[in-house]
Amino acid sequence: MASIRAAAPLFMLLLSGCVVGPDHKAPEINLPIKYAEGSTKSNGDMSQEAWWTAFGDRRLDNYVKQGLNQNLNILQALERINQAEANVVTAGANALPNLTLSAQEQRAGAEGFRGTQDTRPTTTVASSANISWLLDIWGLYRRNTEAAKANLDAAYANVDTARLTLLSSVASAYIDVRYYQERLNVAHQNLKSRRETLDLTKLQLQAGAASRLDVVQAEGLVNSTLGDIPGLETNFRRAAHRIATLLGLPASSLVDELQKGGHQPVARFNPKAGIPADLIRNRPDIRAAERQLAAAVASIGVAEAQLYPSISLGGSITPTYTRFLGGSDSHRLSWSFGPQLNLPIFDGGRLRANVSSAESQAREAYLAWKAKVLSSVEEVSNALAALTRDGRTVSAERATLKSYQEALELATASYRDGASSLLDVLDAQRQVSAAQANLAASIQQQAQDYVSLSVAVGGGFAWGKGPTVLAAAEKAPKKP
Repeated sequence: MASIRAAAPLFMLLLSGCVVGPDHKAPEINLPIKYAEGSTKSNGDMSQEAWWTAFGDRRLDNYVKQGLNQNLNILQALERINQAEANVVTAGANALPNLTLSAQEQRAGAEGFRGTQDTRPTTTVASSANISWLLDIWGLYRRNTEAAKANLDAAYANVDTARLTLLSSVASAYIDVRYYQERLNVAHQNLKSRRETLDLTKLQLQAGAASRLDVVQAEGLVNSTLGDIPGLETNFRRAAHRIATLLGLPASSLVDELQKGGHQPVARFNPKAGIPADLIRNRPDIRAAERQLAAAVASIGVAEAQLYPSISLGGSITPTYTRFLGGSDSHRLSWSFGPQLNLPIFDGGRLRANVSSAESQAREAYLAWKAKVLSSVEEVSNALAALTRDGRTVSAERATLKSYQEALELATASYRDGASSLLDVLDAQRQVSAAQANLAASIQQQAQDYVSLSVAVGGGFAWGKGPTVLAAAEKAPKKP
């Protein structure tokens, strides 16, 4: 008993052990205090900012709500959280004692022939309890659990990234739907106007005031407009199909609903760009990259722990009962217990190579995090630069369209009076058609740039579900 008491402190020391490998620290990067065309005011938390409501479109709002609940990519990402949670349990279970119970019953005997006597049958019942426990002296399992929890955090962040991607995709597809509808409306209006011009030209031909060339040119413009419509209809349906797929529905589910029409989305206010440092907090893909870096750093400790000796405790208890024919019994209880020491002496450099590989993977993860931060800054800068200029483009296109529409009215009136040729009217119609298309495209681009900036700053991914829940990974274990 005295020897057991003397060994207890040493045993507890082995259990407490230490943890090898570097501890993860939040990565750092030098960022400017503001964007070139932004302000120095921080955005704060943007995760629940419903930026798409700036379009004032209830149908878009409903599609966003449906998509956040039904999108298959989000549901897949949620399943990966379940997998990551299971991996945390697995990583923690490896550090616990492993107990296995087993039992068996066996009936045995032999029949003799050619003078050999029979062997009396025997019944043997045996059971065993085996226990093994690898003492985590160097923190191998603790680092492994730390990595698993960091990966769980990354899985949560990947769900938020999927939600942010959904917001961008639904809004962009909806903007495209309304753009192609606007183009179709303009095409049908132009078709009606050009048919009226064709009819007028035919009447003038009959009156001798126009030539066959004038009629052919007017017919060409009508047919050109007819040729544009099928392509616009196809693109409208593609965008509608895209929205349905994002909502987890068959492609054609929303075509009839979207054909009811609507105006091109125009944001009623501009989003705030914030400052570059906001992205590290607000972008879930950056947070996922940081958590993947934490997992890679913890894996270095796992690899280093394998360089050192390990001690495992093991034991078994096996009671056996044998009954012989005739009533005699045999009872036996066998047991064993003891530690096992494993010394990695020569492995051809495999374990050292594993450490070098883990260190390289951690450096790669840091570079991936840094690249993600810088690309996010670029996305915000590009969207901000575009959005600040889109308004001027839209204004210029509106003025251009107004001028060409007035020119068309004057050319048509002059043609009716016989003061100008049909060519002047046709040219004016082409200019109006091009200006209408350019205006619709500029409004579409302005809306898309608004979406790009809102998504680039990490807005809205937590809308409707409250603050993001993280795995609350434990801090890195302290070294002795």
